[in-house]
Amino acid sequence: MAEAHTKNHDYHLVDPSPWPFLGSVGAFVMALGAIGLMKYTGGKEFALFGVDLTGWGLFVVGLLIVLYTMYGWWRDTVRESLAGHHTRVVSLHLRYGMILFIASEVMFFVAWFWAFFDASLFTGEAIQFDRVAATGGVWPPEGIVTFDPWHLPLLNTIILLTSGTTVTWAHHALLHNDRQGLKWGLTLTVILGVIFTICQVYEYGHAAFDFSGNIYGATFYMATGFHGFHVIVGTIFLLVCLIRAAAGQFTPQKHFGFEAAAWYWHFVDVVWLFLFAAIYVWGSWGAVTH
Repeated sequence: MAEAHTKNHDYHLVDPSPWPFLGSVGAFVMALGAIGLMKYTGGKEFALFGVDLTGWGLFVVGLLIVLYTMYGWWRDTVRESLAGHHTRVVSLHLRYGMILFIASEVMFFVAWFWAFFDASLFTGEAIQFDRVAATGGVWPPEGIVTFDPWHLPLLNTIILLTSGTTVTWAHHALLHNDRQGLKWGLTLTVILGVIFTICQVYEYGHAAFDFSGNIYGATFYMATGFHGFHVIVGTIFLLVCLIRAAAGQFTPQKHFGFEAAAWYWHFVDVVWLFLFAAIYVWGSWGAVTH
């Protein structure tokens, strides 16, 4: 009987978990809450089966459920790793999953770049959608004062590229079992990520154009804003890795959690380079800047 239960494969059969169901419930609640929140900000009402869902309360409840699911699911994944369940085959599949996730993120940003280039390169088409009136037939649109790319945007570029260097230093230190180098590299990367976010918020606060009312502001804020959100997520990701590194949970042989964070951070770096070159430099060419 004992031989019948002997594990003779490299795959890990996970224990029954509540997280997929709880996560789907949280996502559904958050989606309904988002509709209610958008209706609320627009001065309208959102009722479902006679229940008034207008406001921000339902969205917050859904968001908290999703965040708790993320925490619990990743906590269990870390425990599985520490228990030795992440064999070479499991680790390989985790890498495939992370690669596919980043690929989906690439296509996500392709959509925003597509919208920006469509609006900027074809300012004279789609008159029925009032685009010519919105841009004046030129790009940037008439009356838009853009950011000077060689001031704060350039500083943010340097900050983010430097953070890519520090996370690479941390990875190199981990491979050579240099615990102090690992912790210092991660600490500096997290600090640089926070500084980048602060600079982004400062920049938004001093923008001479709004999100609504013109296609330039809409495409600018959607592209750079979602990138800023990814920076915040990546900073939290690296902060968790720093906490795990301080607890001694990474070894030179097993550290995919850190590798995934580093891959994600380098992806954020590369996207910003394209944003800086396309939206800040090329997109403001010949325009009035401040």
